[in-house]
Amino acid sequence: MSFTSYPPSQHAVVARGVEKSFGHLPVLRGIDLTVEYGNVCCILGPSGSGKSTFLRCMNHLERIEKGLLQVGGETVGYREHHGKLYEMKKSEVARQRADIGMVFQGFNLFPHMTVLENIIEAPMHVKKVRKAQATSDAMNLLAKVGLTAKANAYPRTLSGGQQQRVAIARALAMKPKLMLFDEPTSALDPELVGEVLSVMRSLASEGMTMIVVTHELGFAREVSDKVVFMDNGIVVEQGSPHEFFNNTQNERAKAFLGKVL
Repeated sequence: MSFTSYPPSQHAVVARGVEKSFGHLPVLRGIDLTVEYGNVCCILGPSGSGKSTFLRCMNHLERIEKGLLQVGGETVGYREHHGKLYEMKKSEVARQRADIGMVFQGFNLFPHMTVLENIIEAPMHVKKVRKAQATSDAMNLLAKVGLTAKANAYPRTLSGGQQQRVAIARALAMKPKLMLFDEPTSALDPELVGEVLSVMRSLASEGMTMIVVTHELGFAREVSDKVVFMDNGIVVEQGSPHEFFNNTQNERAKAFLGKVL
């Protein structure tokens, strides 16, 4: 793969010319984006525009093929040696991922584990946190997401909204520097969406750096610091929520908003 050399950055996320294809199908065709620490960036766009693929590239679930992608000043998935970039070993990638929490459309909880066991698993085995401390931290997180009473329940007994809140708590248990949300409410019944968005609003108010792929335009308008609109694998417009929702300049973005607002 080819990369362009850029100076190191202490932005939360820096993407420059990011490209990714699946076979002969280009999915990302030169993504440029910067996200500051403490900010919430919401990524909007039609299905198939590359939003989820871009998010997955940020923790090396997908490998980029060209460009630069950094999280916290580190090139994602690659290390430099004598002026060339080499893909990291699995252990090195795991270290990077430990600082990046990700919440998926599906909840991805371990069905054979209780809620508490789901949350303490990664801190104990990845960060070597002692069980007593991991349990204490997990109970604090369950209080944050309003599910203290469900600590000993199994995922199958929870509603979709409750499972997604557990998934958020599980990601937060690793104390990440960045949280990625890939359409976290898309699999939920409408009446359950609000409880998940409420937790996300709380995280935003506490200064968590978040990148959210979403169709929840109200959330994007109210909570985000930056709105990004993607179409056909590129960023076609970005700006503040006020700029985007009230004065968007791109015709494709205008057409999108006209259909969904």
